[in-house]
Amino acid sequence: MFLAFAVLVAIEVPIAFALAASAVVWLTLESPIPLTIVVQRMASGLDSFPLLAIPLFILAGSLMNRAGLAARIFAFALSLFGHVRGSLAHVNVAASIVFAGMSGVAQADAAGLGTVEIRAMRKAGFDPAFSAAVTAASSIIGPIIPPSVIMVIYAVLAQVSVADLFLAGILPGFLMGALLMALIYWLARTGRITAPTLPRASIGEVGTTFVRALPALLAPVILVAGLLSGAATPTELGAVTVAYAMIVGFAQRELTFEKLHLCLVETGITTGVLVFIIAAAVPFGWVVSVNNLPAALTSTLLGISDNPYVILFLVNLLLLAAGLVMETTAILLIAVPALLPLALALKIDLVHFGIIMVLNLLIGATTPPFGVILFIMMDIARISFAQMVRAMLPFYIPLVAALLVVTFWPDLVLFVPRLIGG
Repeated sequence: MFLAFAVLVAIEVPIAFALAASAVVWLTLESPIPLTIVVQRMASGLDSFPLLAIPLFILAGSLMNRAGLAARIFAFALSLFGHVRGSLAHVNVAASIVFAGMSGVAQADAAGLGTVEIRAMRKAGFDPAFSAAVTAASSIIGPIIPPSVIMVIYAVLAQVSVADLFLAGILPGFLMGALLMALIYWLARTGRITAPTLPRASIGEVGTTFVRALPALLAPVILVAGLLSGAATPTELGAVTVAYAMIVGFAQRELTFEKLHLCLVETGITTGVLVFIIAAAVPFGWVVSVNNLPAALTSTLLGISDNPYVILFLVNLLLLAAGLVMETTAILLIAVPALLPLALALKIDLVHFGIIMVLNLLIGATTPPFGVILFIMMDIARISFAQMVRAMLPFYIPLVAALLVVTFWPDLVLFVPRLIGG
């Protein structure tokens, strides 16, 4: 089955079709079970209320982009950090942190806010490749700080609380932002990048940009407040965020019915792709479970060491390697059923384990040769793949550093969920 999957991926068959077809190959050659089990498993795999959060958060992020709120967030971040050494590179990271509270997909952050950021950085005299690399690295903060589509998928697969996962991502997200800013400051201070600074904004300018950005800034506040208070489920909060984005967009006369239609079309396409991949991965994961691969993998790794931190380090290496050659969602759908028994055997908290997996896979989205965010940034910045990869190299240092901190310091990840949930 895995050989069939590898061959299909190598000849560029779409991931969803490769997953389903490889499961059919195994059932045809190795099992007396009828092929109808594939359709049955696909249907049952989508029968989950938390999955409703996926189109809602995608739609909310799309509405925020189309309503011009991304540009207002960038302008406010510019008034705060434009004078700091590193200037617009810091603004880029800060804006991504704020926008992370509205968009649950890294690609949406990269394509939406990234367009604004790269245009401004090029105009200010920054190297296009460096601008693209900063945007790529900061965009993966989006699915770490809630909301997060990939966390919803993990929560459904691992049967853990979506709210706990969302809360657990807050501190790691801010840690990633701080480490990226530290690197940018060092690069600017040592003259390794050209980073023109801007005059310090006056109190009045900061106040003006803050007022203009306030509706956008309130969206993540509403979401986090809802999670902290337990007033609504993450799925319900997704619906509230969509309604809020529409009200703000129409009130500010930046959102039209034509733009709303485009948002709905974009959401339908993106959701269709994600949900089809999820459905196709269910029979694949079922075959893996039927053949006791998770138990065999657990036994093999425990034969190497029974130290949870050694095992987590090996899991990191495995997931980062997978990220070089596979799409993020597909890895998650295959890896969770395979690795979950290992986490349970070592009594690793599944929320902590989920954040580790998500961060690994998001870093994989920025690594060559198949990192989807690299290709998005290349297109926006109009640079070559080689330029993009060279510019990204320094940014893997803070990203991997954040991964190691998250891996070996579980209390950082679990602090907020424990504070709220007891």
